[in-house]
Amino acid sequence: MRRLRRLAHLVLFCPFSKGLQCDQYRKGIISGSMCQDLCSLHRVQWGACLSSHPGQQVYSGLWQGKEVTIKCGIEDSLHSKAGEGVTPRRELVLFDKPNRGTSIKEFREMTLSFLKANLGDLPSLPTLVGQVLLMADFNKDSRVSLAEAKSVWALLQRNEFLLLLSLQDKEHASKLLGFCGDLYVTEGVPHGSWPGAVLPPLLQPLLPPALHRALQRWLAPAWPWRAKIAIGLLEFVEELFHGAYGTFYMCETTLANVGYTAHYDFRMADLQQVVPEAAVRRFLQGRHCERSADCTYGRDCRAPCDQLMRQCKGDLVQPNLAKVCELLRDYLLPGAPADLQEELGRQLRTCTTLSGLASQVEAHHSLVLSHLKTLLWKKISNTKYS
Repeated sequence: MRRLRRLAHLVLFCPFSKGLQCDQYRKGIISGSMCQDLCSLHRVQWGACLSSHPGQQVYSGLWQGKEVTIKCGIEDSLHSKAGEGVTPRRELVLFDKPNRGTSIKEFREMTLSFLKANLGDLPSLPTLVGQVLLMADFNKDSRVSLAEAKSVWALLQRNEFLLLLSLQDKEHASKLLGFCGDLYVTEGVPHGSWPGAVLPPLLQPLLPPALHRALQRWLAPAWPWRAKIAIGLLEFVEELFHGAYGTFYMCETTLANVGYTAHYDFRMADLQQVVPEAAVRRFLQGRHCERSADCTYGRDCRAPCDQLMRQCKGDLVQPNLAKVCELLRDYLLPGAPADLQEELGRQLRTCTTLSGLASQVEAHHSLVLSHLKTLLWKKISNTKYS
């Protein structure tokens, strides 16, 4: 009954969220490229709630003739799971920065400092700061108003928004379409590769693992389409490693986050679980531990515990690629062509045994990933599935 009340609250909370956003907009506190359509012209249609987590307001919708995903008031769930001493970002007071009188130069420096703290001190960051300022100046009047600056600053506090911004030139992240204050919109909801994800949230925890696996076999796309989606997921792992804005870790690796478009191109369904390396290292640095479980960021970004020093080490036990290959064993092996079963199983087993930071064994990781992609492409190339 408590779960039912919580889900009902989630569905009903959306209009309040919109009302609060529009109230701030009418007062001139916030701004954004979709505020007028949202609050004045009422051109944004809100659909179903897509999240069962009370701190993650995610909805389907329609805007400018396109299916979109609307996200508002999202807590940083990873920070809340990261352990004591890490303040959830939702507790920050939104729209309190920058202050009146802040110059564009000061805002630029403020943004650069924030990105350095969250992504690391990278030579590419001034380019990203330029993108932030261009996005803030959505009306192209060559200036950033206080409302525009407050809105973009609030958005940057959202882990997923920061990741979307960092990965905008990548093929497998959803595209940002617009924003109003800390509410933002991305391209339409990808299809879920995990059949259980389409079930009502109340039923999901009631299904035994065996039934989950049966659903996987019965309701998942045909095997060649799964192979194409898997290739996209492997390419996404490449994109997260040593990109223009640093390295990112997948800290909750589940099939529920594996999505795809109508053409079966992979899309990451939830980027909140992808975290900059700098954030993970900051969490681990000097952290007291009694066992390795104390050195866990999110759900599955784990580092060893130095039993002598009683402190977490900085290197993660399992890289992104190994965690993704564990998923692909359940996703690809059932229903795989008979002539591929043995070799595919062998390569996936090799992949899941990878350990240590990818930067230490970069060539080995690249070779394993390349072999897997080649094996899958050979099976579906020159067919309708490619």
